[in-house]
Amino acid sequence: MIFKKATISDLKEMQQLYIETIQSVCKNDYNPEQIEAWIYGVKNTDRWVEVIETQFVLLAIIENQIAGFGTLKGGNYIDFFYIHKDFQRQGIAAKLLIELELEAKNQHSKIITSDISITAKPFFEKKGFITKAEQKNIRLNATLINYKMEKEFK
Repeated sequence: MIFKKATISDLKEMQQLYIETIQSVCKNDYNPEQIEAWIYGVKNTDRWVEVIETQFVLLAIIENQIAGFGTLKGGNYIDFFYIHKDFQRQGIAAKLLIELELEAKNQHSKIITSDISITAKPFFEKKGFITKAEQKNIRLNATLINYKMEKEFK
C-alpha cells in the first residue's frame, strides 16, 4: 500500500468508493432512506472539488486502486474517512488515521475532531477518540445520527 495526495483526476473514483462503502458497510446501522440521504451529498460536485483543492486529501492505493481515503480540514478536522468495501478489516483505516494524525501534528494541532458515523464509532474509540456529543442531522427528511468525537495529542 502506498499513500498519495488526491488530485481532481481521482474525484470520480473517490465518489464511487464513497457511495459503495456507505451502501455496503453502513447498512446494518442505517436504514435505506438514511443511506440514500447520506449518499445524496455526492451530487454536490462543487463541494468535492473544494475538498480536493483546499483540504489535505490522502489516498491509500493498493494495486493502482483507491482502497481508502481520508481528508483533514483546517489542520484538525477529519472531514471524510472511508475505506473501500472490498478492503475492510485489513489495517488500512489504522494506517490512514496515523497519517492524518501526523499531518495534524505537523500543522501544530493539539486535538483532532470529526463527526463519526454509528458504524465507524467503535474503530475511532479504539484509536483513542472520545465522544463529546450525539448529533442528529436532518437530510432529505431522514434523521442521521453521528457523534462529535475528538482525540487530544500527547
